[in-house]
This record gives sequence, structure tokens and C-alpha cells, in this order.
Amino acid sequence: MDSRLLAHARAVKGFMPDDEGLALHRIGVVAGQSGLGPLLEIGTYCGKSAIYLGAAAQASSSMLITVDHHRGSEENQAGWEHHDPTLVEPASGRMDTLPLARRAIEAAGLEDHVVLIVGESTHVAALWSTPLALLFIDGGHGSSVAWADYRAWTPKVAAGGFLAIHDVFPDPRDGGRPPYELYCDAIESGDWSEDERGCGSLKILRRGTGATARV
Repeated sequence: MDSRLLAHARAVKGFMPDDEGLALHRIGVVAGQSGLGPLLEIGTYCGKSAIYLGAAAQASSSMLITVDHHRGSEENQAGWEHHDPTLVEPASGRMDTLPLARRAIEAAGLEDHVVLIVGESTHVAALWSTPLALLFIDGGHGSSVAWADYRAWTPKVAAGGFLAIHDVFPDPRDGGRPPYELYCDAIESGDWSEDERGCGSLKILRRGTGATARV
């Protein structure tokens, strides 16, 4: 990954460790070069992982679409462990991460390769009709939200495309649910096989070549 872009990614608020971010970047380049479709991320937050994937899209002459309502996931709300009061908009009292994400993508020089979509993930999925080369699920760790994202978007991954899931911990004491449950469901479905290019809590799966994207 370009050292300048890596420095930008490191400077952005977020929860993606360097080694996992670089693994995401590498599989993003592979997916982008496959010609199967664009890359798509669920959960932009402040744009850290969007820079890792946006850099991959730039390197592979592809595009990244990153989807978020920008009001914060359940764990980002007041009273929760990962709440950041500096991200609360004074006028509304609600989280608003969109300005930071926009600035992060602009500062990194990735606006030609990253499209930010503001909205509920499942609403966007209902209108989406393009097969994906890579789907990255990194938001909405609350049980019902994460499962809804997973069910809405995984059918849209092209045969031979990739699914990346962040914060997958087999031991619940290391991290909450349901990312691990989504990972298990994908494996158990028989439609996906694990790709050895995952790293730490970032699990990467590849869709069987006999599958057909349902868009």
C-alpha cells in the first residue's frame, strides 16, 4: 500500500489495526482486478477502512462504494464502550460521522475511487442491482442490524467474489456477537470457503464459482 495513503488511514478515527487494514487492502486489490464488479463496504464510520479499500480500488482501477447512515452503530451511542462525544452534532444531539468521512476521503485524494452513500444499508441493498467483487461488513454489530445487512448484501456478491467480515472472535470474551455468527453461517451454507489471506479478526471468504449473484 502506498505509504502516503497508509499514513492517511492511520490518522483517521476508527478500530482497524494496521495488519488487518493491510490485509483488507490486499484482498481489495485482488477483488478489484477480478473484473467481477465494484467493492462495497457496510459501515464507513469516519473513513479509516474506506481508505484501505479506496487505495485498493485506485490501485486496481476499480471503485469502492461505502454505505453508512452516519448516526453511529449501537456500540457508538452515549453510555456504550465505544462512544466518542466529539462525534455528536450539537444541534441535534445525534452522532454524525459523515463530515469526518468526507474529509478523510478528500484528504487522501481518493474521491475519484470512493463513493459515499448515506442511508440505511438495507434500504440501499433493496435498490442495488450490480454484482460485487467484494463485500466488507464492518458496521451494525447489534444482532438484528448485522444479520439484516448480511442477508441483504451477501446474495449480491458475484461467483468467485469475496466476503470480508471484521471483528470475528470465536471466544465471546474477546469480542461481541454477531460477526462470528455471520462467519459461521457463511461457512455452514456451503456457498463460501475461507480464504487464507484473512488476518486477526478480519476473516475473508470466497464465494463458490458455481453461485449466481442475486441482484
